[in-house]
Amino acid sequence: MKIKELRESSVEELSARRRELKQEALNLRVQQSAGGGQLENPARLTHIRREIARIETIINERARAAAAKKAA
Repeated sequence: MKIKELRESSVEELSARRRELKQEALNLRVQQSAGGGQLENPARLTHIRREIARIETIINERARAAAAKKAA
């Protein structure tokens, strides 16, 4: 997903997407360890990790903004 699409998503959608990506990353790591280190697309694991980080960043930004708004 592009960052613009992620920013337009709700927190619930982002959390669901993060869960899906974490599960996919787990499956790829299992394949990698069981298959002797061979993945069809090894760059996919890196892409997944980065997308998870983007999602977590957006969730944290929203939480900080809500806390700041509540404190003000």
